[in-house]
Amino acid sequence: MAEPQNKEASDESVFDNLTGTQKSAILMMLIGEDEASEILRNLSPREVQHLGTAMYSVQGLDQDTVNKVLDEFLAIIKEQTSLGLGAGNYIRNVMTRALGEDKAESVLSRITPSSTERPIEILDWMDARSIAELILDEHPQIIALVISYLDFGLGADVLGQLPEEQQADVIARIATLQTVQPDALRELETVMQRKFKANTSLRASQVGGVNAAAKIMNFTKQAMEARIMNALKDDDEDLMIAIQESMFVFDNLIMSDDKSLQTLLRSVDTEDLVLALKGADEPLRDKLFSCMSSRAAANLQDEMEALGPVRLTEVQEAQKRIINVARRMSDEGSIVLAGRGGDDFV
Repeated sequence: MAEPQNKEASDESVFDNLTGTQKSAILMMLIGEDEASEILRNLSPREVQHLGTAMYSVQGLDQDTVNKVLDEFLAIIKEQTSLGLGAGNYIRNVMTRALGEDKAESVLSRITPSSTERPIEILDWMDARSIAELILDEHPQIIALVISYLDFGLGADVLGQLPEEQQADVIARIATLQTVQPDALRELETVMQRKFKANTSLRASQVGGVNAAAKIMNFTKQAMEARIMNALKDDDEDLMIAIQESMFVFDNLIMSDDKSLQTLLRSVDTEDLVLALKGADEPLRDKLFSCMSSRAAANLQDEMEALGPVRLTEVQEAQKRIINVARRMSDEGSIVLAGRGGDDFV
């Protein structure tokens, strides 16, 4: 009788460890190719990537786990008696309860129909090198505007493809962008139409700003970050400080809640964590160790001691990789980050 109980406990463990994205991926694998492709058409590039990755990760799950996911899904559906009625308010309420009012507004501003039409939406589906080649010969202000519209990680990659002497200027322009009026968007659309066909409605849009520049900088390599910051300091030290203070750095993790940190620690590479903690302050180390099991914390401490002295640049790069994972998970809503930069990191 012990074996079935162990199997049942194992099934429960697998189900409990599934993320919301993985559960969605299981449903996507069950509904058929036509329906699944229709859903993908309505997702953003980042969502397609994350859901696609999750679909690969859930291959080979046992039938009991799949059944539990279906049962949970059906239970949720049964509770929704007004599906299709007042969807806007429903989505807003769900987002607010899950993320808090400020972060929910940030997400809703990106996903509501009134704010999803963008003159360069097609760029989200292009790789960084192609985008850089597309805009390289344009005015720096146009380049800054284009990068401001991109996903922050993709924007950082495009920035890295630009000539080094141009990068700080583009970041400075992004940081000082605010409201872009329809005539400016018409100019942008005209530029893009020279490269490919576009057809969008135009309206005043809020883009750029110090927080946008900081988010892009969060995804840059350490050497690139230092070079851009030094160039900005020479040209406009106040702007450099404003961007720097809005960036999320490794030390900010100490302000995040234990549950979010536990989720993050399960998602980062152990080698990166060992390197990152070598350069962390003792309070942050203690905080992260407290979010692990005693055995895992002890093993990690042993690995840190065995590693010996390491270069500061290696530590910084490892910390940046962990922060990049944290930022992506925060954008997905799987963790909540608290730190500098105001509501963007709540």
